[in-house]
Amino acid sequence: MKKKKVYERPLIKPIVATMPGKSGNNVSLPLVSEIDGHIPSSLLKKFGSPLFLFSESTLINNFKEAKNAFLNRYPNVCFAWSYKTNYLDAICKIFHEEGAWAEVVSGFEYKKALQNGVRGTNIIFNGPNKSEADLLLAIDNESLIHIDNLQELILLSHLAEKSNKNVNVAIRINLDAEISPAWSRFGFNLENGEAWRMVTKIIQEKRLNLKGLHCHIGTFILSLNAYKVQAKKMAALAEKIYNELHHSIAYLDLGGGFASKNTLKGSYLSGEDCSPSIGDYARVITDELKENSYIAKFTPLLLLETGRALVDDAGFLLTSVVANKRNPDGRLNTIVDAGVNILFTSFWYNHKISATESRSSHWEDSTLYGPLCMNIDVLRERVALPLLNKGDVLIIHNVGAYNVTQSMQFISYRPAVVLLDKNCNAKIIREADDFEYVTCKEHYEE
Repeated sequence: MKKKKVYERPLIKPIVATMPGKSGNNVSLPLVSEIDGHIPSSLLKKFGSPLFLFSESTLINNFKEAKNAFLNRYPNVCFAWSYKTNYLDAICKIFHEEGAWAEVVSGFEYKKALQNGVRGTNIIFNGPNKSEADLLLAIDNESLIHIDNLQELILLSHLAEKSNKNVNVAIRINLDAEISPAWSRFGFNLENGEAWRMVTKIIQEKRLNLKGLHCHIGTFILSLNAYKVQAKKMAALAEKIYNELHHSIAYLDLGGGFASKNTLKGSYLSGEDCSPSIGDYARVITDELKENSYIAKFTPLLLLETGRALVDDAGFLLTSVVANKRNPDGRLNTIVDAGVNILFTSFWYNHKISATESRSSHWEDSTLYGPLCMNIDVLRERVALPLLNKGDVLIIHNVGAYNVTQSMQFISYRPAVVLLDKNCNAKIIREADDFEYVTCKEHYEE
């Protein structure tokens, strides 16, 4: 007896006039049936939906690739893991086990780094708002403190004198890297002479040892020339300090900002096509540094704080279909159980989204909505997907940077986070929120 075929309703696809990318208006992605050997639907049955996943193998491979790319071109390099990018202990420890220092921007992150076993001397303390208690903790642990403003310099000098301790510091610098908008909020400006005045002031302080120069030019920087300009100006400043003040700089911290393979909204090319590789960044930076006679002679430590480029593609968000409906104009809307409260980066990325199975040969452009009772809860304005039923699973790719640290309980709970370790085990590294957790800090008295 012949097997009865599954009925498929007729489908009329309207022509939508939009700006095409290099591959046309929209491209359907191949199905993804597993991640590191795990079936997505099985993971959701065990840990709940939605669910963040991280691949330990990808994290390790990314770090080793980045480290080798720079070490093959410059002999004295160290990476410091950017805690704000993803501060889950399990993620941080993977990078620390591979040799990364910690780069933190708050007392909260500083304490997490200590708890994760990072030596105080291997913690870089950045940020514009360090409290007196935070600075004292960093002084006691002999950390590298990067000075952001004059008030912080005055306070740090006072605390160093009061503690009767010498403190290793760097000065944060902002400069014109020939990109727009320029990041001028943090640190002291190079071009107007403010940075030089602060350098001379720090060197005159009895308890402050100027060990480094720090500059972070921005975020998701696609311009290689910007790093060439940055490296040239930072090296020239180190050389000027040596020649005129007879003071040697032990390290240059060129920050991060390297782009991942995500696609920015409005981009003609996909992120995979237009984002430089980690090797491209390494080549431009190290080639420019080696052109400087001071750097070539003394080879100070090159510190890098890249976060997004190391973790983004190691993170996935699994989400389940809640419902399908159509707009009055016939456009398909698909509602899933993951919203912008946990996928903050959907506001500026067109995240790659894959189905895990297909019951039909038909694919259709859909607007992908989250479950929140907010009109802004849009994960993708337009994405090609197979026809989906309630409960079907989608994979949202490249979500490893910033989403866990910026996700919030809003209308729905934050989901669990699971690590797919290098031994093929799936284990929870942060439990999902529940009613008791969300309400335990509230107080009400009649």
